[in-house]
Parts: sequence; structure tokens; C-alpha cells
Amino acid sequence: MKATVVTLAGALCALLIAALTPAGPARAAGLPPGLVSASLLPAAPQPDGTVMTALALELAPGWKTYWRSPGETGIAPAFDWSGAPNVAAAAALWPSPQIIESEGAQTLGFRDRLVLPLRLTPADPSRPIEGMLAVELGLCLNICVPAHLRLAAPGAAAAALDPRIAAALDSAPRKGEGTAHCSLAPISDGMRVSVSVPAAGARAAAVEVDGPGMWVSEPDLTTAGGMVTAAADVVGPTGKPFALDGARVRLTLIGDAGAVEYQGCAPS
Repeated sequence: MKATVVTLAGALCALLIAALTPAGPARAAGLPPGLVSASLLPAAPQPDGTVMTALALELAPGWKTYWRSPGETGIAPAFDWSGAPNVAAAAALWPSPQIIESEGAQTLGFRDRLVLPLRLTPADPSRPIEGMLAVELGLCLNICVPAHLRLAAPGAAAAALDPRIAAALDSAPRKGEGTAHCSLAPISDGMRVSVSVPAAGARAAAVEVDGPGMWVSEPDLTTAGGMVTAAADVVGPTGKPFALDGARVRLTLIGDAGAVEYQGCAPS
């Protein structure tokens, strides 16, 4: 059974640009089709010295955007903080995705809205996070189009964490219990990885491999004897079989009760 992110049709290769100003979230007149508003939420300082903000998107009815794993032909979201010089490092903390069924295909993403927490490490903690963030993402109705947004950085820190950010953090995938086991086998252009965990109720899965230039196929998801197995092909930059460390493999299972995540797998 195929069980994760795919596009509904070939992507329309057009770049759609929206410029967002510090005055607040832009509205539909200045945004790509399918996007009603977009902004970065006020940043709040954290005890570890980082600041927490979030990308907030409101989508038009029927439209969706991708989760962090875009599938074989999807559009992976990308963030460029070079226009905000006080950002030394940034990490996206993804909430659990929705399973979206459309025209016989299944995708992992978000309808209606997305609040994506972003943890920023300032180069100078005494200065605000100012400048611009460039975001590339896919927006989908019957076809998926790439969109490019420029968002004003949050500026001065807020006194407390926005409740929308707190809710998104609470909805992140739970850490899976037990150990994930994997088997690896070479294929002509990479490796076949099968990850098994004791679980039940999974309706979709995503297999991800840490590292630049890694392409992962839509996994096959099977359940037998109380074990769930997701099997996918992994192709690296060389297009040849390669040594794959199980610690680089991440499995996410999504069901009606939310998402469960396993980082790393031990040899079967």
C-alpha cells in the first residue's frame, strides 16, 4: 500500500512572488492563489537563549500545503534567513500533519491553516530579530504550484509565547516507544530501507534520511503480527548504492490519534 506524500498532478513551474511588509500579514490581493494571509508571529525569548516565532499561513478553502516531507515529486518547504543578519541558526519544529485524501491520492500536509514554530538562535541576543525571511513552499488545489514569500522578521521580542505557537508545539509527533529496526539492501541507484516498529493504527507513513541530496520514494506500508513496516527506496547524490547509517533514518507514522516519530533504527 502506498502511504505518503504525492502530488495530485504535475507541478506547474511558475514562480509566484508576494512581498510582505512589517505592517502585518499580507492579504489575498498581494499573495499567490490559495493563500489568504501569511506572517511571522511575534517572537518570544526562551530560557535557553533562543527566540520562538512561527510561520502562520491561512489557506483558501480547498487549498493545502505540504508537510516537511514532500514525497517523490512534491515541493519541499525551504527557508532562507540570509536577509535577517541577526539569525545565527534556525530550526522548524513541525506539527503533526493531516492525512489528505484527494482523487484517490494521499498526501501529508495542512488544509485551512498552518502554524509552523521556528526556533531562532540570535547572533547577538541583545539585538532584535529584524530583516526578511524568504520562504519557498508548495500550494495545491487540483495542481501544485511553487510559491515564494518574503516575510518581515518579527522584530522586538514579545513578552510571552503566542498561544498559537504553544498549541502547534503541543501537536508535534510523539516520540515512539521501543526500538525501530531496519533492513538495508542495495538497489541499482541507491538503497532499499525497510523500517519496522511495534505499532497499530497507522494510516500513513513518511521515511526521511538526513543528508544533502537524499531522495526518498513514497513508502510501502504494511501491517502484520502487531508490527508496522515502511519500506522505501533512498537515492543519494551519486546515484549508486552507498553505506547508509541507520541513525540517519527517521520514520513517522500518522493515524487517527496523531503522529509518532522514530529517530534512527537498529539493524534487524
